[in-house]
Amino acid sequence: MIYWKKKMPKMKTKKTLLKRVKITKGGKMLKRHIKNSHLKVKLGSNAKYRKNRNSIIESAGYRKMFRKLLGKLS
Repeated sequence: MIYWKKKMPKMKTKKTLLKRVKITKGGKMLKRHIKNSHLKVKLGSNAKYRKNRNSIIESAGYRKMFRKLLGKLS
């Protein structure tokens, strides 16, 4: 009898997360602000400017979870 060795299931890379998060050369994770599409009439110019920039993900838990979901791409 031949017994086949089962391989561990590999975790797939989450491509949608890869589109939403940018990883810098130094290892920082950047994300875009939310609610920044077409309903910006009620925001002031300073708020629009701040929301248009990327922000650093500072939470260690989120960074750890995102690196696990991104796999080799992180």
